[in-house]
Amino acid sequence: MRKEVPMPIVYKEVRLDHGYRMDLLVANKVVVEIKTVEFLTDVHIAQLLTYLRLGTYKLGLLLNFHVAVMKEDIKRLIN
Repeated sequence: MRKEVPMPIVYKEVRLDHGYRMDLLVANKVVVEIKTVEFLTDVHIAQLLTYLRLGTYKLGLLLNFHVAVMKEDIKRLIN
């Protein structure tokens, strides 16, 4: 498991080395994005989907720790 994994952005031969940072990358396959917000929004989902697409990962988990029961706010996304 790696934490704060940099996700470079490449566009028309221009590379931005630290455009994004994934919270966790598990087994070099699963992107885990951690939030502490009242409600998960489309912006949070879009952020995780962006990481999945840029890194060509297939599975992502979006976890929100601002809930009474953790299983209520876990989203599983597939690229």
